[in-house]
Amino acid sequence: MSTPTRDQVQAAPKVLLHDHLDGGLRPQTIVELAEEIGHELPAGDAESLGRWFAESADSGSLVRYLETFDHTVAVMQNGPAIARVARECVEDLAADGVVYAEVRYAPEQHVTGGLTLDEVVAAVQEGFDAGMAASGGRIVVRQLLTAMRHQARSMEIAELAIAWRDRGVAGFDIAGAEAGFPPTRHLDAFEYLQRENAHFTIHAGEAFGLPSIWEAIQWCGADRLGHGVRIIDDITVHDDGSVELGRLAAYVRDKRIPLEMCPSSNIQTGAAESFEQHPVGLLTDLRFRVTVNTDNRLMSGTSMTQEMHGLVEAFGYTLQDLRWFTINAMKSAFLPFDERLAIIDQVVKPGYAALIDARTEA
Repeated sequence: MSTPTRDQVQAAPKVLLHDHLDGGLRPQTIVELAEEIGHELPAGDAESLGRWFAESADSGSLVRYLETFDHTVAVMQNGPAIARVARECVEDLAADGVVYAEVRYAPEQHVTGGLTLDEVVAAVQEGFDAGMAASGGRIVVRQLLTAMRHQARSMEIAELAIAWRDRGVAGFDIAGAEAGFPPTRHLDAFEYLQRENAHFTIHAGEAFGLPSIWEAIQWCGADRLGHGVRIIDDITVHDDGSVELGRLAAYVRDKRIPLEMCPSSNIQTGAAESFEQHPVGLLTDLRFRVTVNTDNRLMSGTSMTQEMHGLVEAFGYTLQDLRWFTINAMKSAFLPFDERLAIIDQVVKPGYAALIDARTEA
């Protein structure tokens, strides 16, 4: 069966579970918002700024990579700016064929201009609502509230997620440097969320290895793993081609714990060498619950179409394979079961069926 073209990947319905709001701004928007508040940027026009973001993210320097977020977060410190960024995020995802997305950000990083945490969440929701309305129902977007693992506000953010869970917030996340900041430092927040029957994902197994994944699952009870790419360290491929799973990898696969894979981002951070060498190939062959995601669309210069088409080129995936990734993601979403099923049955499956039929007829 032949592989799909980029245009066909673009047309396919896609589901996105791991996307950072402050990592997906339009360069032109950054320029305009920075001018409004007098924030100095490393480049004065959108084209040059976009190039600076890409070069900084690809530099191999973690310091320079993190500096890129200083500028995006700086222009997201008032309600109208945050709402605009959120609305444009939804518009951009809808234009890329995304039909469901969970977009995460850390409310605590957007309060230096005087907003309360509650006002930050309200501004994001205002933008998401406007974007969804403008899309004419083509996309559903929910918030994930992130706590920074090197800070001590995780319980506060967890309580915020619960307060907003019937008003657009689907779940909770922790992010930031893994090494030295294990998820167990936030155990009280995770235990609180479990008592509240809430959903959460944890950034784990990206920069740090198996202990990070083990703690996220076995101590903290994560529903999903943000990245989880280092689970490959618990899998051995023998010279004869046979594959042996360690106890942790087998548990992750047996329990169908979703892996929020972000190929382009993993290559930038050194977690993978290339698309062709990315563990997503082996993990897919072994039928882990693999999902495909963007992480930071601005910094990686990427989109869901680009991530999926990169996998098509690297592994020869077909539309049926892309449908599998998409259904995996929709099954793993933090939406109520009936809503997930409706999107799978009424949007994802018919969308792929139409594309597959069109290729067959051609």
